[in-house]
Amino acid sequence: MKSLVFAANWKMNQAPADAALFMRTFLGQYTRQNDRRVLFFPPAVSLHAVVEAIHDRADLQAGVQNIHWEDSGAFTGELSAGLARGAGARYVLIGHSERRHLFGETEADTAKKVAAAVRAGLTPLICVGETLPQREAGETLAIIRRQLHAALEGQDAGVVASVLVAYEPVWAIGTGRTATPPDAAEAHAALKAELRELGGGERSGAVPVLYGGSVNRSNVAGLLAVDDVDGVLVGGASLDAEQWLAIARS
Repeated sequence: MKSLVFAANWKMNQAPADAALFMRTFLGQYTRQNDRRVLFFPPAVSLHAVVEAIHDRADLQAGVQNIHWEDSGAFTGELSAGLARGAGARYVLIGHSERRHLFGETEADTAKKVAAAVRAGLTPLICVGETLPQREAGETLAIIRRQLHAALEGQDAGVVASVLVAYEPVWAIGTGRTATPPDAAEAHAALKAELRELGGGERSGAVPVLYGGSVNRSNVAGLLAVDDVDGVLVGGASLDAEQWLAIARS
């Protein structure tokens, strides 16, 4: 049986009081399941509320949505990996399509952020994915391999084997469109092959690769049934506690 990962990316939603209420609702109905981890990526201002709610639940973890690659310094408005770790985060999203396409984050930036996360003891969840024009040009596999390779360039096999990866086709995020199971299978298999090459062995090939892109309670089971899909990274559908409960129990 696969070990699954369910990750909720709340993006710029859920103030601290909202996050606390959400977690009370979720924890009141969600019992530990040994075949999965559930991760929460709240906005930074709500991280404390999520960490406090999780407390000592080893099956639940909190992360941040972004970090700066420097460990400290005069970077007004930024969050270092060390500060995030000190506030209770254990994971960090790196290379999300919105960071790449709205804020100009480059592949070189993702590599520096992965390195910063590793230095601070955070687990990176590295996001890769193609745009619609890239997909229509038949470039999907080349794009996602290149993005993953760039993010992990220079890292040793131990680091490669410790990360999480999410395949997020940009054309499916927030659009209601979802990759078909064969599409997801092809992309995930390519990413696992790239991980084996980068890490030099089967241990890195066992890195969980999640699918993200308009995931909801109606389509999650079909996605999880795909051989190389090890979980999901969910945006909008993770903002409703009842829908997130249904997804996390899938």
